[in-house]
Amino acid sequence: MKSAKISGERRVTRRLALTVSDAVGLSQYQDGPQSPESGPAGDETSREGSPPSDTDAGGDDQPGDGEPETVERQLPLDQVFEILKNSRRRETLHYLNENGGEASLSELAEHIAALENDTTVAAISSSQRKRVYVGLYQCHLPKMDDMDIIDFDQNRGTVVRAANADQLEPYLDQSTQPPWPRMYGGITAAGTGLFAVSVVGNAPFGLTPTVVLAALLVAIGICSLAQTRYRSAEE
Repeated sequence: MKSAKISGERRVTRRLALTVSDAVGLSQYQDGPQSPESGPAGDETSREGSPPSDTDAGGDDQPGDGEPETVERQLPLDQVFEILKNSRRRETLHYLNENGGEASLSELAEHIAALENDTTVAAISSSQRKRVYVGLYQCHLPKMDDMDIIDFDQNRGTVVRAANADQLEPYLDQSTQPPWPRMYGGITAAGTGLFAVSVVGNAPFGLTPTVVLAALLVAIGICSLAQTRYRSAEE
């Protein structure tokens, strides 16, 4: 009787042990094994210790990601000669070449006004300066800027040589301006010679001193009118 009682207690004890063991196993299966690197702290450590990828560092440098390159546009010859046929545009390029490639609009206007009026910068009048200033600001410099010959900042009044300026250099010194001093000199020399001949009485075709002087004045007047119209057309 006593032996049966002990055997029953052992079976109960064994069942309780199996029940506890099954409960512990089920708990470990649900929670999963924990390792030092599998928890949140481990993830943080692993993430912080790994080197940054190319994407995190900004990615690989791709062609065209940088600043756009300035592409020089080949100007047709007709546009080159269109720019250079005007004396103010030619003088602008000359002045930039002689002054490090940049200048202010005021400096350009004073320099060109002095050349056009055969005087110095200090001696030009305000009206002479203003006439050139307005022509440069409204017409000539914007036209050169559109062709990328200069960079013209209208707000700041600055002018800088640009990429296409070099294309005009071979033609810059081939000025198309008529040689006005030579023309005046030739008229004066011819008139003086004819007048001297008429005075001594050897002038052909009945040229008297009065006729020679009248012809000389007419020739000078025609040359002066042509020069005035030429300058007006350039402005």
